[in-house]
Amino acid sequence: MIGPRGGFGALVALFLAGCAGAPTGGDGAPHPERVPDLSAVPEPTPRAEPRSRYGNPDRYEVFGRVYHTLDTARGYRQRGIASWYGTKFHGRRTSSGEPYDMYAMTAAHTTLPLPTYVRVTHLENGRSVVVRVNDRGPFVDDRIIDLSYAAAHRLGMLEEGTAPVLLEAMDPAPRTLAVEEGGTAPVAAADRPAPEFGPGAGAATPMEGADRGGHLIQVGAFASRDNARQLQARLQARGLGPVSVTEHAGSGQALYRVRIGPEPDGERVLHMVRTLEAMGLGRYHVIAD
Repeated sequence: MIGPRGGFGALVALFLAGCAGAPTGGDGAPHPERVPDLSAVPEPTPRAEPRSRYGNPDRYEVFGRVYHTLDTARGYRQRGIASWYGTKFHGRRTSSGEPYDMYAMTAAHTTLPLPTYVRVTHLENGRSVVVRVNDRGPFVDDRIIDLSYAAAHRLGMLEEGTAPVLLEAMDPAPRTLAVEEGGTAPVAAADRPAPEFGPGAGAATPMEGADRGGHLIQVGAFASRDNARQLQARLQARGLGPVSVTEHAGSGQALYRVRIGPEPDGERVLHMVRTLEAMGLGRYHVIAD
């Protein structure tokens, strides 16, 4: 990665080796016995942060191509190919100066401000993950983001090395949220992608909940039961309920779906939806009977 000292000189070659695409040249996955439980790795919660002191030049050049760091990530969306990087750079400094942790939910991007929070959706299997962009790369024409080992695992793309994805920059959670939640950081929900990407893993169908009467609101779907339980507790603390966590087997991996309801009162459903939006959980899915 491009280090915080010395600008973009001799360290560029090292950076390119790490972020040029799928792991090559000695990079790759860790030994299976050394891999922690990646299903328990939490996804970062978008929050307001100052720009990194390093890694945010107005412009820089790599392989004869000039890149311009964006002034803001607000409203940013991009489709393309994702890759990942692993052991070769684990512990080394990223472009922002932070150490690269392949077991954290982070990523590298060529032009987004550092740091930026991005939701990455796998366009073939519907899985999604929230990552914190704190590095630069990849510098390959058809690739738009380099994911950490943990993030690539969450998307189910480790074996293939690359995958078609959609990137969506996420607005930071309101600063008052942590106070309202008693100091507990909000949990990012890996929820159902938008309908244009097809049925995602864990996505609910309109028929579900109909036989129980009322509406269900699916707030998120997690690979980790603990993360689902954290969101359940957070929703209950705001007076929302009943809140359930149900296991759903799909795409070869169990997902734990967090749902509110069933709720027969339409006004109550509207109130709950407004509460979710105030909590920064706007990617819910209402299932009507």
